[in-house]
Amino acid sequence: MHRQEGQERMTRNDDGYTLTEMLVVIAIIGLIAAVLTPSLMGQLGRSRVKAAELQLDSVAAAVETFHSDVGRYPTQAEGLKVLVDAPSGDDAWTGPYVKNAKTLQDPWGQPLIYRLTDEGQGFEVSSNGADRKPGGTGVKRDLRRPE
Repeated sequence: MHRQEGQERMTRNDDGYTLTEMLVVIAIIGLIAAVLTPSLMGQLGRSRVKAAELQLDSVAAAVETFHSDVGRYPTQAEGLKVLVDAPSGDDAWTGPYVKNAKTLQDPWGQPLIYRLTDEGQGFEVSSNGADRKPGGTGVKRDLRRPE
């Protein structure tokens, strides 16, 4: 008989979690999130930098292919849009050289920056990085191709 009473007591007290138990669980989850969030955000920043570097490599290669086909680099006025749309009056253009215009934006949603160098004999493609302004260090640094 004692055995049945003990079992009945256990089943009666097993109705659910108390408010205190729930608050402890929520506090533990909050602590874990507080510890992991900075680490995960840092990793996200580094991943975007790596994606931007790969994207700049790809766009720089597309500019070189344009140069091979057309015999010149895109003008400053044409910019990178000639990698997607043919310049008027240029029959040597065999593009598009990139998948679409979205390829010409960095992972932070900003347009890639194109400029001619060496009096039109070279070029630079760049991104202002995570802070979206010139300069910066770490994940906020500017990225350029060719380096």
